[in-house]
Amino acid sequence: MTKYTPTKFKDYTSSFVNQTGQVDPAKRDELIINYTPLIKYIAGRVASRLPSHIAVDDLISSGIIGLIDAIDKFNPAKNVQFKTYAEFRIKGAILDELRSLDWVPRSVRRKSSDLENRYAELEKRLGRPARDEEIAHAMGMSMDEFHKLLDETKAISFLDIELLRQNTPEAEPSSLIESLCTNDSDPFNAISLEQIRKLLAQAVTELPEKEKLAVTLYYYEELTMKEIGLVMGYTESRISQMHSKAMLRLRTKIRKHFTPQ
Repeated sequence: MTKYTPTKFKDYTSSFVNQTGQVDPAKRDELIINYTPLIKYIAGRVASRLPSHIAVDDLISSGIIGLIDAIDKFNPAKNVQFKTYAEFRIKGAILDELRSLDWVPRSVRRKSSDLENRYAELEKRLGRPARDEEIAHAMGMSMDEFHKLLDETKAISFLDIELLRQNTPEAEPSSLIESLCTNDSDPFNAISLEQIRKLLAQAVTELPEKEKLAVTLYYYEELTMKEIGLVMGYTESRISQMHSKAMLRLRTKIRKHFTPQ
């Protein structure tokens, strides 16, 4: 069976848009049914990076709300496929639900913040990406303790894109990623978004090679952590740790860019 990914998901838009360019209300339920696999895929992908007590069904329910919102607000004049627009609305609704649950304990948030600050301080002083041993030493930890810390904070790193949403005026009320997928007629907005694209692209190129490959395979090739492990010859847990470190490095660069000096 062919592995399902959003990039292989059929865009059903043309079958459900009426002469006015809007989604035909009579075909609304059918459209939701056709996009259910996309919702399940996104919810499952998010859930795989979260604690086991987070119910996938709750994420799917939020995703359905996001899809309905996409149907109501879709504008073909933006020259964006409905599939693309729906995917980001679904993700946004799921992330909104997670934030409302406040499911991350304060102790874990504090550890994540401490770890992020240590990465920022050490890499600024070294002028290069800090190695695991250097971060562990700076935090007074053994390597086993450091890896355990990465595992404890990995769920927070998965939601790092929300940092951009909170610090970018153009991203209100929709997500930054959604904005990046639209053609904005405001030249000032376009310049700002282009700067963000360049910032993220540059930050990714500066990652250590293994972390850069893991991030590329996860976000661009849509592979799971387990599949990336098979490609790179590491365990799923090790790949998850690489992802967490990459997100910490990217977050420090992004925060530095958006924080007033």
